[in-house]
Amino acid sequence: MQNLISELTRLYLPQNTLSAEALAQHLLGKTTLAINLTTEDRMTRAMVIVFNKIGDNDNAQHWSQLCALANALQSELDLPAPAVSISGANGYGLWLSLEVPIPVTQAQNFLELLRKAYFPDMDLHSDAVSVPVELPPCLHQSTGKWAAFIHPGMGASFADESGLEMAPPFAGQVAFLKGLKSISEVQFLHALNLLQQLNGTVPVVNSLASERAVTSDGLLLRDATLEDIVRFLHAKNIEPTFRHLIPE
Repeated sequence: MQNLISELTRLYLPQNTLSAEALAQHLLGKTTLAINLTTEDRMTRAMVIVFNKIGDNDNAQHWSQLCALANALQSELDLPAPAVSISGANGYGLWLSLEVPIPVTQAQNFLELLRKAYFPDMDLHSDAVSVPVELPPCLHQSTGKWAAFIHPGMGASFADESGLEMAPPFAGQVAFLKGLKSISEVQFLHALNLLQQLNGTVPVVNSLASERAVTSDGLLLRDATLEDIVRFLHAKNIEPTFRHLIPE
């Protein structure tokens, strides 16, 4: 568990946001906490974009929107691959990590520029950055299923039910997170400048949705084959069942 806590802290959690014991209880499913990713002085180093299923006839549109944005973040804005999670209920999360904390207002503006450019038909809460989140892995109290970080190539299989029946092994969650890189200050400012240039232009989400699903950073999305997924997981000592492979 300590390795998982270290990765979550490296990527998303502010220092001293909650005790190690409280976080452990959350990760074990003994309680589910809404965790604040912002500090008292209104700074943050994490942004989460939520893509929930809309009605029974969604036809995985929420997954398609996530795919388009995740690919755009890398191929259009030159940012590192984000993490992808399932909520334990009816949707996904796209997790962006920052090396250097930024003001909440700047982070909210960044998300709003992303929305205008890449998912204009989706609502974004006016204080999306400040809303406490249920940090994966954790137990969704209403559904009884687990939220977890996933390999993006598996995402489409969770379009109808975005949760796991059993708790994901900590080693598997660590494997999904340890290769991720935080967005550097230079990368963030570069992406912000590009988004400001895009603001007010014709949204490019439709063209991005049809682009290739394997980016230069290796984020496998909608068109990943079973062989792609298995190869990626085995390289990280994870079986597709989320069980961790113990070296002989």
